[in-house]
Amino acid sequence: MIAHKKKFTTGLVLMALFAVVFVSIFMPLFGGRNGLEYLDNLYNSIAKGSAYYIDAVRTDVQALDQMDLTMDLTMKSAVQAQQTVPLFMHAGAQVGRDGAHLTVTGNMTRILSRCLDDAQLMYDNDGAAVTAKYSFAEKTVLYNWWCALKAMDFSLKKQKRFKAAKIAEAVKKKAVETAYNYYGIQAQNISDRFGVVLFSLIFYVVYTLWYGFGIMDLFEGWGLRLEH
Repeated sequence: MIAHKKKFTTGLVLMALFAVVFVSIFMPLFGGRNGLEYLDNLYNSIAKGSAYYIDAVRTDVQALDQMDLTMDLTMKSAVQAQQTVPLFMHAGAQVGRDGAHLTVTGNMTRILSRCLDDAQLMYDNDGAAVTAKYSFAEKTVLYNWWCALKAMDFSLKKQKRFKAAKIAEAVKKKAVETAYNYYGIQAQNISDRFGVVLFSLIFYVVYTLWYGFGIMDLFEGWGLRLEH
């Protein structure tokens, strides 16, 4: 039994239109992608554009003392250790390997700079250049750098070289992690897509209220009311 016909009709129309928009959102109407995929890519690209710290970290790396250090690194497996050897050798370091254990002697500035070069290539989505350099999949290379930097941080702190450890950790978090996580995404500045971002935020609020009022009018049209 419909208690309030006008309210019920309004709620029914609102929910019908809501359903039409909802279905449209999941259709490939945005360059072959649905609405959620389009917005997910948009916000990821904006996040990548605001998460670039490689140049800033490179400045810190260049400020390190130009000295050779010896580090004992324990990788996750013998295979990973073997794959990590050329990363250090390309940076001019001497590397000894015993299973999953590496002994690396080299210039910290050169090692970290080489790592930043690879991170920059990955940030620029030029994974092919990384693969050509080491003959491993680009994401494998960057993951091995991440694990090596983690082991370097432990070894350097053990030697009480806290400044070098801090910079190695910054390279890991601000350069390698960012390049790995955003690989394949085209960076954009929010100012370039401000109109789309603003529309999506307003649409989200309006669409949520739209659903709420539609449900409320339907129930009130049926005669159901929330009372204190």
